[in-house]
Amino acid sequence: MKVGIDLGGSHIAIGVVDKNGKILEKIEKKLKGIVTKEVKKVIEDTIVETVNKFRKEYKITEMGIAIPGTVTKDVVVKSVNLGLKNYKIIGELQKKIDLPIKIRNDAKCAAIAESTYGSLRDYNRVLFLTLGTGIGGAVIINNKLLDTGDLPGCEIGHMVIEKNGIECNCGRRGCFERYASMKAFKTNLRKALGYNEDVSGKELLAIIKNTKKTDKNYKIIEKVKKEYIENLSVGIANLVNIFEPEAIGIGGSFVYFGEVLLDNLKKELVSENLLFNSRKDINIQTAVLGNEAGIIGAVL
Repeated sequence: MKVGIDLGGSHIAIGVVDKNGKILEKIEKKLKGIVTKEVKKVIEDTIVETVNKFRKEYKITEMGIAIPGTVTKDVVVKSVNLGLKNYKIIGELQKKIDLPIKIRNDAKCAAIAESTYGSLRDYNRVLFLTLGTGIGGAVIINNKLLDTGDLPGCEIGHMVIEKNGIECNCGRRGCFERYASMKAFKTNLRKALGYNEDVSGKELLAIIKNTKKTDKNYKIIEKVKKEYIENLSVGIANLVNIFEPEAIGIGGSFVYFGEVLLDNLKKELVSENLLFNSRKDINIQTAVLGNEAGIIGAVL
């Protein structure tokens, strides 16, 4: 058995994964609201405690960690949404856990999982995006991740789509993820409807689905959705024009909103003058492994 760890911008999920990619047991912890200086301690304590618990019940042979941001073989060079920089996470964890540990960018882990077991397994040339707190991505060609050398590359979320736009956590302006992450969508929707941060994503989805055309909030919701889809389409179109993938996979919390956003996204991409090579349809798949893709990909 292996332990897969998905370290997100707002949570950490740790699971035991068997040789067939099935998660046997999973534990999650929210990271939201934790001050930056305490993040490392919370991450390390959560991982050590959970892995030790799992080792009492399963024969664990190694660990893999999916981490957002720029990740080398043993260092988190920069993870802006977690406030981490030059973090030697493997060295810190191995002081308390005597297991082999590997780390990789979380979007790449999710892409590997979806390409191996999920929605992208029947395609050779794919583009994968994770839409959550930020936006991550990966390109897989002939079952291999695009090789960008010493640096991981594919920082899709930090592609500029609006010159001199909103300031991003990375310090630049106009980054894709400031306009098209699920965090951006939920934040804009809450603001438009006059809600605070206590209204969860699940509650927002229910509001969208249950709001009728005759309701006073219908036009407000549709306006937020339209602006979000337009921004998301610009970024995806840029990537399609470069890579011309057979299929596009989208993971992260977008999966849960797929029923209210995906059809509009497809229509926007093929109907507007965005794609260099126009088409009548576009193959976009939501991740069937959902938020578990990061855990499964971390052990692959």
